[in-house]
Amino acid sequence: MTELDSRQADLCERSPWDFSDLRALYINCTLKRSPETSNTRGLADRSIAILERNRVSVEVIRAVDHAIATGVHPDMTEHGWERDEWPSIFGKVLAADILVLLSPIWLGEKSSVCTRVIERLYGNSHLLNDDGQYAYYGRVAGCIITGNEDGAKHCAMNILYSLQHLGFAIPPQADSGWVGQAGPGPSYLDPGSGGPENDFTNRNTAFLTWNLLHLARILKDAGGIPAWGNQRTAWDAGCRFDYENPEHRV
Repeated sequence: MTELDSRQADLCERSPWDFSDLRALYINCTLKRSPETSNTRGLADRSIAILERNRVSVEVIRAVDHAIATGVHPDMTEHGWERDEWPSIFGKVLAADILVLLSPIWLGEKSSVCTRVIERLYGNSHLLNDDGQYAYYGRVAGCIITGNEDGAKHCAMNILYSLQHLGFAIPPQADSGWVGQAGPGPSYLDPGSGGPENDFTNRNTAFLTWNLLHLARILKDAGGIPAWGNQRTAWDAGCRFDYENPEHRV
C-alpha cells in the first residue's frame, strides 16, 4: 500500500468521523492491460491509501482488462454482442458509495476507455431506485487524471459534468491531476518525474479524497438525496410538484 506523508497520516489519525461502512470503487481507464504499470493508478494509490487508512472498503477495476462492449444499453449481449462484462461491473457501481474514474490524457482528451465506461454508465442511468429517483442518486463521484500534455482540467470538466448529469453528487474540488513536461518525457511513476513529490498534486489528491468522504458520509446518514421534486415515477404519474398538474385541472 502507498505510504502516506506525515500530513496525510495525521489527518487520518485525528479524524473524528467513522467511514468504515463506506465502499469505494475506482475504475482505471488506462489503455494498458495488466500487468503493465499504470501511472494514473500510481497517483490514485495516494487517494486509495487515505480511504483504506479510514477503513473504507476499496475495489479497483482496470476497465481494459474486461470485455466491456460498446453501446448504451445495460446488457449489450441483448444487442448482438457475444460478451459483455459491464453488467457485473455495474453491480459494483451500485454497491459503492463513492465512484472515482481514473484517466490518462490522450490528444487533450480523456481516454477512449473512459469514454466507453461513461457511455455504459449512461446506459444504466434510466434505472430507478426504490424512491423513484435515478439509480445513481445518493452516490458521490470524482476523477483523477495524469499525462504528459495539457488537458487535465479539460478532462476533469468533461468527466465530472457527465457524472453529475447521470445523477452522481460531485463534492467541492472533486478532481486531481498531474501533468508532466509537454511532449516526450517522464511519466508520473518514472524516476525523476517529480510527480510523487509534487505538493500541488498531493494537496489536491488529499482534498479530493476527503471531500468525497465527507459528502458520502452526509448522504449516507441522510438516506440519500431527499425524494421530492426529483422522482421520475411521480413525474410520469402526472405530478408536477411546483407546477399545475395537467391531469387534475378544476
